[in-house]
Amino acid sequence: MIAAIENANQITELWTKTYNTQGKPDWSHILPYYADDIYFKDSIQELHGIDEFTEMTERLAKRSQELQMDVVQASMQDNIIFIEWEMTIIFKKRPRSVLYGASRLILDENGKIKKQRDYYDLWGDIFDNIPFFVKPYRKFMRKKFG
Repeated sequence: MIAAIENANQITELWTKTYNTQGKPDWSHILPYYADDIYFKDSIQELHGIDEFTEMTERLAKRSQELQMDVVQASMQDNIIFIEWEMTIIFKKRPRSVLYGASRLILDENGKIKKQRDYYDLWGDIFDNIPFFVKPYRKFMRKKFG
């Protein structure tokens, strides 16, 4: 039987399980739902293929002491799934950071994830948790971009 995504509730259950297994993330149960030629892009990287994607998940697990994902909402229309999420990361030597983001997943004809685009403000969400850095960073951002 081929692992296939059928609805938004299924992806919510899979994602939540990924990040809430005693703190350390584990993608082994969800990787079969990704196509071999997965294209992944987020704020810091662009990956092609299941091998690169798997390596990225392993790097993230090694860097974090704990990772938790809360899916705020998920919806599916045709072969596109949109997920709004809040991810709490506890790095080994840094403060707890909450990242607020969204992901767009595109499924292939077999119900496997062939494209994933994650949207989030990595630096803003991390810097918001560093008391001496948050005010200068936000001031800079307002001055240059807003």
